[in-house]
Amino acid sequence: MESVEVLVAHIQGLFRSSDEVSQLHSLLKQSEDALRSHADRLVPFLSQIDPSIHTLGYLFLLEAYSSESISREETSGFLLSVVEFINSCSTEQIRLAPEKFISVCKIFKDQVMQLGVPMQGIAPMRMAIRKLQTSTEQLTTLHSDYLLLCLLAKCYKAGLSILDDDIFEVDHLRDHFLYCYYGGMINIGLKRFEKALECLHNAVTAPMTTLNAIAVEAYKKYILVSLILNGQVPSFPKYTSSAALRNLKSYTQDSNLGLVKQVLSSLYKHNIQRLTQTYLTLSLQDIANVAQLNSPKEAEMRVLQMIQDGEIFATINQKDGMVSFHEDPEQYKTCGMTEHIDFSIQRLMVLSKKLSSLDEHLSCDPTYLSKIGKERQRFDFDEFDSVPHKFMQRAYLFIRKGSPNGVVRHCPQTILSSSIMIVLEKRVTMRR
Repeated sequence: MESVEVLVAHIQGLFRSSDEVSQLHSLLKQSEDALRSHADRLVPFLSQIDPSIHTLGYLFLLEAYSSESISREETSGFLLSVVEFINSCSTEQIRLAPEKFISVCKIFKDQVMQLGVPMQGIAPMRMAIRKLQTSTEQLTTLHSDYLLLCLLAKCYKAGLSILDDDIFEVDHLRDHFLYCYYGGMINIGLKRFEKALECLHNAVTAPMTTLNAIAVEAYKKYILVSLILNGQVPSFPKYTSSAALRNLKSYTQDSNLGLVKQVLSSLYKHNIQRLTQTYLTLSLQDIANVAQLNSPKEAEMRVLQMIQDGEIFATINQKDGMVSFHEDPEQYKTCGMTEHIDFSIQRLMVLSKKLSSLDEHLSCDPTYLSKIGKERQRFDFDEFDSVPHKFMQRAYLFIRKGSPNGVVRHCPQTILSSSIMIVLEKRVTMRR
């Protein structure tokens, strides 16, 4: 086994071509045990290597160094080294050893959390995600770590930089569960309850053979957010796994005090909104009575707040204490609305092409076709489930990218094929 000094000399010399980098990669893999055995003396060697040029070698040394416990005195230097590496590393080279890059980033995340400075990890982790991804449609195992840092730092808007991506590629379902759960919490923090409900719904209805703790926690918040947004407890769609259908409804008690308070407040709003569907004018006293408010003054304050938030359209005649309800004044003919509709149509067209491509890919998959051939006598073709696990996840993500009820309404991120939806629901049912 070569010494660390000789290995560093190889790192500095093998970087000019893809063949040299491949040769270096093999050499580094053979030297992993030696690097770990000398983890406590690797720091000086890191200063001899340029991470922007010798990315692969620097990564192996940095990962070996971080594999041992890092003392508090060494933490600051380690964090600086990781930040410098993430910002300057070669994307092509880190993808030769993605597991090592992920390991370093996760240790970095743990360190900033232990120091109580999650804000310092947000920008480097976002950069790490972008360098690790082959496209913005890929969900990496670092997505959930990044969102966790955003939650701990209460920097919710930073989380939108990846939550607004269209995710269609998932390698591990656990990453999907955490991504949806943390995404739901970030959207709750931003009062984006419709998006929060979508994220939590995706966690609750994702394919699972046994109930997991993440889905349970997501379900608790899912119920409360649905009450805030829609005033009712949602029902499960057909494609929900049997594990979730059997067990989740027994998990409804939790210490989500903040959300519970918002649920109580939203109930008054829903009561007032229902009045707009029945009456043209109504007194503040009547509104207070029907909505179960304490006084006409409280009714007036709530109506004014809802008018300001765009939740209802009404005017108040304070002289006689009457409220007049109006129709939505939006005529959908402004330049801004036209641009919004055009943008939505373009996104729908792109997603439609992706869904068609996925459908074709599934139909041509050898495992899929082989399974159908073997089981044709036992099941009807349309109801038979033979989609491989990874492809099922991708199809699920395509279909669940839209509104929580599985219906395309105002969300421009979704395009559904009704025939694919029906087939997929049957297949998920058969998987159970």
